[in-house]
Amino acid sequence: MTGQPNAFWPVLTAAPHRPLFAAGGVQLVATMLFWALELAARLPVGVPAMTYAVPAPWVHAALMLYGIFPFFIFGFLLTVYPRWLGLAPVPRGGYVRVFLLMAPGAALLYVGAYAHAAVLGLALGLMAAGWASGLASLLAVARQSRDPGPHVRTLNLALAAGLLGLLALLGAVLAGGPVLYLVAREAGLWLFLVPVIFVVSHRMIPFFSQSALAGYEAVRPAFSLPVMGVCVLGHFLAEVAGLPAWRFLFDAPLAALALHHTWRWNFRRSFEVGLLAMLHIAFLWLGIAMTLYTAQSIALLVGVDGLGRTPLHALGIGFIAGMAIAMASRVTLGHSGRPLAADNVTWAVLLGLNVVALVRIAAEFLPATPLNLVAALGWLAAMGVWALRYTPMYARRRLDGKPG
Repeated sequence: MTGQPNAFWPVLTAAPHRPLFAAGGVQLVATMLFWALELAARLPVGVPAMTYAVPAPWVHAALMLYGIFPFFIFGFLLTVYPRWLGLAPVPRGGYVRVFLLMAPGAALLYVGAYAHAAVLGLALGLMAAGWASGLASLLAVARQSRDPGPHVRTLNLALAAGLLGLLALLGAVLAGGPVLYLVAREAGLWLFLVPVIFVVSHRMIPFFSQSALAGYEAVRPAFSLPVMGVCVLGHFLAEVAGLPAWRFLFDAPLAALALHHTWRWNFRRSFEVGLLAMLHIAFLWLGIAMTLYTAQSIALLVGVDGLGRTPLHALGIGFIAGMAIAMASRVTLGHSGRPLAADNVTWAVLLGLNVVALVRIAAEFLPATPLNLVAALGWLAAMGVWALRYTPMYARRRLDGKPG
């Protein structure tokens, strides 16, 4: 028993995914609890309205774009970069530093949202410092390889774009600049989250499928990453330039690309293995979301907009959050010495998240109903279950006794 009381920190920091996924699990709940209270305050349910240091949507965007998924992304990439490139693992300090900067920054966001823009700026500054540290560690790994490959190079660009977006948000908060906020919002989604998750999917879904399904042929078209890059950059520029009616020029090819991959990756066969099917289901939402974006853009071209934020929430909840949960579940199980199988709880979380996406989409067409709040509460239920199920694993040793 000697030393057991002090084992928590060494176990929590034994591998990059442990502290960062743990922080991400907390943020999955905390960010939506913040927004659910804001939504409830808009309804006659007795929740007092809050006063914010900056507009509430700015805080919501900061939390949803920069306050949740970067923890999962850095935790994953700091783990897999050395594996992909056949190199030694990232030193402990290289990922603990990311956690010690970003996690307090994320916590301080909630204080700053209510207290003062300067406090919010400090929170974003801490997160940006952690982000820069994580990116530096990943670049150091990539530099050790003679040919890091297109996946690593594209991911590095997207991570750098995300950092610039976070810095733009910091500038918007401190200077009160709506243009900087627009750049930060669109960069966080289109230059960071969408490309990162697409690239990880392109790299890992065929690999996981080939490992789990007999006779499966891994397909990774060489054109996928360049086409995706052009499409997300074009969408970003169209939004920032105030030309949403012309987004279809980029959204339609990305929709076609995503649906092509869903077909080539054999969506139907993925259901032979539950944990694998979760990844394929999440990726399907990208094709759905981009089809909705295309339809919205074409409608805007003729002066009609009946979809509102429908495409955004199909993308954000179905694809981004769904893939984060599916990928984090698989990584957590595999790196904790547990069987690679989705139990009923994990399946319930993913299916619940899909229901949340549908409810939030329905809310766009039924604005007089409290469906926005219902969707937020559904998210809290699903993500709360996931956090309770998975977050404790990060502070426990592997069941198989292996390091990491």
